[in-house]
Amino acid sequence: MPVPDSRLEALAKMVKPEKVIPTTIEFVDIAGLVKGASHGEGLGNKFLSHIREVDAIVHVVRCFKDENISHIYPDINPVRDVGIVNLELILADIETIEKRIEKTQRMVKTGEKKYIIENKLLARVKEELEKGVPLKNMELSNGEKAITDELFLLSGKPVIYTANVDETELGKKMEGAAVIKELLQYALKEKSEVIIVSARIEEEIIRLNPGERESFMKELGIPLSGMDRLIKACYRLLGLISFLTIKLPEVRAWTIKEGTRAPDAAGKIHTDFKKGFICVEVIDYDTLVNTGSYTAAKEKGLVRREGKDYIMQDGDVALFKFSV
Repeated sequence: MPVPDSRLEALAKMVKPEKVIPTTIEFVDIAGLVKGASHGEGLGNKFLSHIREVDAIVHVVRCFKDENISHIYPDINPVRDVGIVNLELILADIETIEKRIEKTQRMVKTGEKKYIIENKLLARVKEELEKGVPLKNMELSNGEKAITDELFLLSGKPVIYTANVDETELGKKMEGAAVIKELLQYALKEKSEVIIVSARIEEEIIRLNPGERESFMKELGIPLSGMDRLIKACYRLLGLISFLTIKLPEVRAWTIKEGTRAPDAAGKIHTDFKKGFICVEVIDYDTLVNTGSYTAAKEKGLVRREGKDYIMQDGDVALFKFSV
């Protein structure tokens, strides 16, 4: 999905490029897990392996009543549904931990300190998992996290809960509704965010052209589509930012992690940019737009030259200099 970024439109008006290319974020649609998925129920093992590959989980939870749409339970209870899935992730993690413990216990006999430390940590993590505590809620040191990261545990992945509501309820103050309130309280305990959407409305929005889409959303009282809000929430959750390039023939946005240094950002464009990095000419978006053009900004000394230790900022407009 393209990441919404109004800055691209403003830059396009300024430099008149042939193409405007937003950065993208990838969502993998994984079918809902059922009770017993960790032991292979349904297509559990297959779906659990898909979850293992993602950076974060967007858990879409049913919060509407409709007799025409089936549900495994007769009532609507999002916290119960969330609990079932989270338990399956924890059970899958316990199985992974147990296999790793078997291996480390054999290595402990060598007397190597790292295996002794790992074995103690795994025993503690397993004990917490058995209490129903997901990995992401455990207090671990950086060294301990490095060990658990190698296991790609499912309950350690950050989560956003997406409450799928009836289309007639969208745009209203939903936080007071009983099912939403319970979900918000649940998410608050694990420091997760809840996004309220209507999948049916999203389906209608996608089918409209940009002009119709804007008026339709205005009529509903929603300034941003659910997908746009979800993308922004994912960026916050994963610590992602965008930098921009305006080298013709295109204006383009690129995704990087917060704290990324200039050479690594350059490598997002091309590996040669990173290998032969010399410097980056950079100006923040607001300053550039207020100045009116890149040339004018450069003449006024507003474009900075930064070296390999420069940490990229969200909204940086960058021109990388390199030699190979």
